[in-house]
Amino acid sequence: MTAEAILDIQGLSKTYAARSSGTGTVALDGVDLQIRQGEIFALLGPNGAGKTTLIGAVCGLVRPTGGTIRAFGLDMKRDWRKARAKIGLVPQELSVDMFEHVLLSVNHSRGLFGFAPDPARIEDILRALSLWDKRHARISELSGGMKRRVLIAKALAHEPELLFLDEPTAGVDVELRRDMWRLIGELRQRGVTIILTTHYIEEAEEMADRVGVIDRGRLIVVDEKQALMARLGRTEAKVGLARPLQEVPPALARFPLQLVDDGNALLYRAGGEEGGQDRAVADLVKALVAADVEFRSFDVRQSSLEDIFVDLVERKPA
Repeated sequence: MTAEAILDIQGLSKTYAARSSGTGTVALDGVDLQIRQGEIFALLGPNGAGKTTLIGAVCGLVRPTGGTIRAFGLDMKRDWRKARAKIGLVPQELSVDMFEHVLLSVNHSRGLFGFAPDPARIEDILRALSLWDKRHARISELSGGMKRRVLIAKALAHEPELLFLDEPTAGVDVELRRDMWRLIGELRQRGVTIILTTHYIEEAEEMADRVGVIDRGRLIVVDEKQALMARLGRTEAKVGLARPLQEVPPALARFPLQLVDDGNALLYRAGGEEGGQDRAVADLVKALVAADVEFRSFDVRQSSLEDIFVDLVERKPA
């Protein structure tokens, strides 16, 4: 475990036994992952990729088939209670006692981890999540968005140093999403390490320091967000032609071009190092002019993190 890592996962695997004859279902397949203190790490993957299973293994909700997990220097098998007290989880599912009152439920979560009551701290959390006015309401009386706010409050009640957010904004309103990301920013300033899964990949692109992509139980890429986008991103340019072409002119053969829209446009697609594609696009413009290819529009688009994610998970396994 490196000095800067507060979570070290090595060779983590999980196979769910088959209900009838046949092989089991592999949910995690030899996952290695190190999480740095104070970072926001986005774990992306399609449904069934293993995201929730990985989170469950760290939080003690899933028993791994193999591998090791160390959190804060503690072995999660031998020192589970001590390590778990430093970890918060906002689960994807609404797993709360619906007949309990909001304030009692959040206080109960704090007590579960052996923390003394702290009314001022709990009030701060509830106010930050716009729940203070609902503190005496039964959870069953709340809207879906408010119920999810309660889950977040319960996860923060014991002041975790590592916080898992499993699809925290799925199906919630814009106001909660805004409040959620404001709160994440505040937690980050306090030094809390955050691991999130989300289907809103633009959120990951906005917030995350590093990104991991998991598919079929395997972690297929982990990198700094900007480095990942520079390495795996691409530039796409669509050139609207003044007159249609039958074929790409030989003078432009060195560029990755194809005719589209019945010959009325040229499509340029290429990847490469950050900054290099800007030069290549400028060279393409010069080459078009030199080849007397008149164009009426030139639209350039850079890959988003979502584009890269889709490309990664749609690749066929080797």
